[in-house]
Amino acid sequence: MSITIIITFCILLLLAYLFDLSSSKTRIPSVILLMLLGYVIRQITLSLNIDLPDFSDFLPTLGTIGLILIVLEGSLELDLNKSKIGLIQKSFFGSMFSIVGLSFLLAFIFLYFGQYSLRDSLINAIPFVIISSAVAIPSAKNLSANHKEFIIYESSFSDILGVLFFNFIAVNEVFNLASFGHFGFQILIIIAISFVATIGLLFLLHKIEHHIKFVPIILLVTLIYAISELFHLPALIIVLVFGLFIGNIDELRRFKFLDRFHPEELRAEIVKFKELTIEATFMVRSVFFLLFGYLIDTSQILNTRSLVWSLAIIYVIYIFRVIQLSLSKLPLKPLLFVAPRGLITILLFLSISQSQRISTVNESLVTQIIILTSIFMMIGIMGADKKEVKAPTLKSEN
Repeated sequence: MSITIIITFCILLLLAYLFDLSSSKTRIPSVILLMLLGYVIRQITLSLNIDLPDFSDFLPTLGTIGLILIVLEGSLELDLNKSKIGLIQKSFFGSMFSIVGLSFLLAFIFLYFGQYSLRDSLINAIPFVIISSAVAIPSAKNLSANHKEFIIYESSFSDILGVLFFNFIAVNEVFNLASFGHFGFQILIIIAISFVATIGLLFLLHKIEHHIKFVPIILLVTLIYAISELFHLPALIIVLVFGLFIGNIDELRRFKFLDRFHPEELRAEIVKFKELTIEATFMVRSVFFLLFGYLIDTSQILNTRSLVWSLAIIYVIYIFRVIQLSLSKLPLKPLLFVAPRGLITILLFLSISQSQRISTVNESLVTQIIILTSIFMMIGIMGADKKEVKAPTLKSEN
């Protein structure tokens, strides 16, 4: 039995690798193929009456680890210099506009048709307004450099701002000056923790001479994230700051205190750290979306009642995206379609307490929106002009 599990696991991950390799030519995002593969495996096991354990409890944990690694990988690849300020501003304010505007619009729709409270309606609406970096970042790797950078920044900010907004609404029952003051204080705390943690991790990266040095760094980043989440702090900021900091160590050399870390010596170590992060992200992301596809129930996809809601919500999502991109003076093609929902939508939906859930928002609705937005993204990327798509390369440049 154990040999069968090992063989199956290896074959599935090798297929995931082939999906990743072929995505540059087919323009089909690998995450869609992974979900489809997981779904097919589920149907095969059901038809052959193969009894497998319930994997649903593993999904939130695996998703959280995947989210950390994906944001870390994306931030490590970003260049931080003055020429990027405009891009960062557009992605930040665009994400904020979509999250706040869409959340209230969907909440009022839920409120109108279901007579729920505004707070409960907001809590249930927020998971659907967040662009999933877990889906968007790997899917955008074959787009042009400018489009790819925008998607990395936008989806990372979307995750961070979305989780911030969700926690603020979920934790506070009353919204007044005190609650906003406490929220602002939390932001200041997490920014301070981010810089202290980044300096500490950079110190360890410089000082550790043992042959195992990168795994402890990733484990510490994950640990700091988890502890921050316990206190409802926006922990993804820590991951983003750490990745941007060490990924742009050369750009930050003008700060004298960094000289003690010998940035020129760290450069080779950072390259190795990036490579390890990329491979670890591939493993966790592949297993997560295989598992998510496996857990999809056919009845959830074919639920016609929730399908009406899904199509309505998706229509509102893309109308808002047109407005956002137009205000930011960014091209609609292919960016309009790169707005998938995914990992963070699942995690936030699962974190909603039973007392706060509304009947309109259920597993069928979540599954349908994730699948449909992923399909629209695939169509948009496949339909992109050649000049909008990066030419595939055999080796990644460091």
